[in-house]
Amino acid sequence: MTIENDKKVWESAKSCLGSSGRLSVILPAYGLETVIAHNIETVCDLLRGQIPFEIIPVDDGSTDATAEAIRTETDRHPDEVRPVFVKVNAGKGNALRRGFAASRGSHILLLDGDLDLSPAKISAFFDVMHQEKAAIVIGSKRHRDSVIDYPWHRRLASGVYFAIVRLLVGLPITDTQVGMKLFTREALQWSFDRMLVKAFAFDLEILSIAHAKGFKVAEAPIQMNFGQKLGCLSWKNVKQVMKDTLAIFYRLRVLRYYESVEVAPMSAKPMKVSVVIACPAPSPYLTECLNALAHQTYPHFEVLVLPDVAESVGDYPFSLQVIPTGKTRPAEKRNVGIQRATGEIIAFLDDDAYPVANWLEHAVKYFTLPDVGGVGGPGVTPPNDPFMAQAGGRVYANILVSGNFRYRYVGDRVRSNVDDVPSCNLFVRKSVVEAFNGYRTDFWPGEDTILCTDIVFGQKKRIIYDPWAVVYHHRRPLFGPHLRQIGRYALHRGHFAKRFPETSFRISYLLPSLFVLGIVLGLPVAFLHPWLFCAYFGGLAGYGLVTLVATFSLSPALWVMTWLGVIATHLVYGTRFLMGLLARRMPCEVERFDHPAEEPSV
Repeated sequence: MTIENDKKVWESAKSCLGSSGRLSVILPAYGLETVIAHNIETVCDLLRGQIPFEIIPVDDGSTDATAEAIRTETDRHPDEVRPVFVKVNAGKGNALRRGFAASRGSHILLLDGDLDLSPAKISAFFDVMHQEKAAIVIGSKRHRDSVIDYPWHRRLASGVYFAIVRLLVGLPITDTQVGMKLFTREALQWSFDRMLVKAFAFDLEILSIAHAKGFKVAEAPIQMNFGQKLGCLSWKNVKQVMKDTLAIFYRLRVLRYYESVEVAPMSAKPMKVSVVIACPAPSPYLTECLNALAHQTYPHFEVLVLPDVAESVGDYPFSLQVIPTGKTRPAEKRNVGIQRATGEIIAFLDDDAYPVANWLEHAVKYFTLPDVGGVGGPGVTPPNDPFMAQAGGRVYANILVSGNFRYRYVGDRVRSNVDDVPSCNLFVRKSVVEAFNGYRTDFWPGEDTILCTDIVFGQKKRIIYDPWAVVYHHRRPLFGPHLRQIGRYALHRGHFAKRFPETSFRISYLLPSLFVLGIVLGLPVAFLHPWLFCAYFGGLAGYGLVTLVATFSLSPALWVMTWLGVIATHLVYGTRFLMGLLARRMPCEVERFDHPAEEPSV
């Protein structure tokens, strides 16, 4: 191609970008140590001298040398390559969102880091954007001019998924999953502000949100060389994609969530956050937590660690205070943290939990809204927890255990106002909690429930739940440690149903007790008549079948452990809730903070 023709190829791109525009190319990468450096170089060579650009490779928590390869390439091209490193693999959607937050371009190209899609088509994408006056241009394997090398089973899966998408969502396009998409910044910002999916169906959600808003979507041809890749067409991933697709349909067509969700602006003046961590002593978990805080994308924070006695916790690149409190309850420790905090916002974090890198960034923005007193997010089971702890996490996340409160344990619930958030992941406005002197110190656990009650019903402030403000919270393993924790929660929840009915007298908390009463009281009645006998034991069999189906896993061992864990949780919770409901008061003394002894070290 001559230089003159080469310039003409990029005329549409220059027209779209205007005099001050720039193209940001976001390259998500996971496990690409052998190719990512070459691929970054390929895109740089293609764009250099043609249009203003930046390359933003995002390492999504790779366990190989992908990050090192990206750093090497950044050193070679510091003016063109601006990398993002995600500590823990959290899905492609999260990686792209992190890359977008770091970008500066007026136009954004999302391009798979393995370059199975030829970047030479970038100019063609701009041609379509210019001609169609579109805000979004996506690659399509079904475009008549596409050249693809794609295995038949992938074509079949793509065709089936396309039919499902057209039926449920009605997007006027033929392909949603191709990893090459060009957006105006406005269109992508609108979608990212509202999206919830972090994994494979994020493409569909982004396009659905943008199309519903009125941004025009057009398609462009691609050149694909799938090669010998295995791809991601596993049963687990297919199941997750279908689950997310149905959730997108429900949020889009039934809840009308995307058009009504509240988006909070970032503060013009940064707000300082004081992260308060109550703990008995330094531990491997606390080290993991502090290391994660060192990777926060929001820099305006301090950390206050409150152990029993003064001990060194290490050196970190943020303001850190270690404040010994003596052997006291977590509520008393946190009140000391509130008094010593210098931030406008206080973030409570357990020492056996560690946050994602943009944890603070996602939560802080809501405090620009004057009626917000608190913000919470999910405490997700870490991927490196041992088998029995993973099973315990699946029990908590099961709909038959947590019901409407699953938002505490999974990161795909809708953004909403809530009135009860655990202190393992809770932000509060300091002035609000100071108005009622912080935590009640006569209860543990349950002190966070009372605090949230005081915020919502006492101070008349909102608590917002954001599924992106994620922490990974280590779980008690099945069965003993998990059930002891469940028993403590249930005992106090039962008592709180009398003392603090605003947040604790709810049918979902009562159901396990009704189940236990049904078992105990129904047994003698069952022997009065054959029909009653059949009804009683038939009901138990039905319960067993429902819980078995609800805990399904491809791992037989994990399936069985989760199933038994759900049943045991119902029995223990139901019994202990009744005990709390009947108790005149809770014990005035609380056992020593127990998790370092019960949990294996990381």
